[in-house]
Amino acid sequence: MAKRSTSFWLGIVICLFTTSNVRSQTLSGFDFLRLEPSAEAAALGGTLPDATSSQSSAILYNPALLNRKAGGSLSVSWLNHLSDLQSGTVTYAHDLGGLGMAGVGVRFFHWGKIDQADANGERIGTLASSNVALSAGLSRPWHSRFRYGASLHLAYTSIGEFNAVAVAMDVGLVYHVPDQGLTASIGGTNVGRSLSSLGQSRDAMPLDLRMAVSKRLRYIPVLVGLTVYNLQHIHEITTVNEGFRHAIFSLEFQAIPAFDLRLGYNHRKRNLKSDRRLDMAGTTVGFGLHIRRFELDYSFSSWSFAGLHQFTVTTRFSKRDQ
Repeated sequence: MAKRSTSFWLGIVICLFTTSNVRSQTLSGFDFLRLEPSAEAAALGGTLPDATSSQSSAILYNPALLNRKAGGSLSVSWLNHLSDLQSGTVTYAHDLGGLGMAGVGVRFFHWGKIDQADANGERIGTLASSNVALSAGLSRPWHSRFRYGASLHLAYTSIGEFNAVAVAMDVGLVYHVPDQGLTASIGGTNVGRSLSSLGQSRDAMPLDLRMAVSKRLRYIPVLVGLTVYNLQHIHEITTVNEGFRHAIFSLEFQAIPAFDLRLGYNHRKRNLKSDRRLDMAGTTVGFGLHIRRFELDYSFSSWSFAGLHQFTVTTRFSKRDQ
């Protein structure tokens, strides 16, 4: 009989509180798919509301956001969680010309050591646990202001001798007006099912339907964004506070052309607030530094009793389209 350690349950909590409404979710072996695969999106509260993002990791948020600016980019992201939990993402985008923009990615999540015990509760060793997801997608322009895209995911999770496999897809549509700095998007992520399960019941997929809008202000270098997520549970809203639990507010300030400051707020994550007078739970901050073909992104997510630091390094093998 396996006895799961503190790190296992801590990982479940982190996954559930990352991007979804906890009240409407059950534990699943594929909850690691909720984790933010880039520091840019993590700093904005868990979203990429703008169609001008130049990172290949956009394929894991809304495949329609993958545009020609990301062509030839390789991104590596690393997040050292609380306890000994660790996760990372590697993505790459390539311009296929008339066929569109293609992107591929690998995500992993490591639970650390999980104690194993017998029926009497005596510790008899540790269990290995891992989660991996492989992704591939394509986005294409449609008329002059639209892009659409789709991506496929193959996810694998294991705990000791138990394992599960799932297949899922993301779909998205983006409307972008460059001269007005306006972007509107709609998408669905992790639409699929598990082919096998860790237990007797089938593991649910972390479905998320969301809409986003962003506006780059005319006279100051600021991008303002609003994302509404988990729309599949919108019918459960009965109060204003519950409505805010489905919203992410984001702000990006371009101090100079090579440096961006980012701020995000997710009201649902205020559930992690402690009794401390100054508690920034639900708030995320970060920055992006761009030097020629090299980019460094950083995010800090406040978790009341601690904080999560995420880094993303991006390099380009071709010149970025302007």
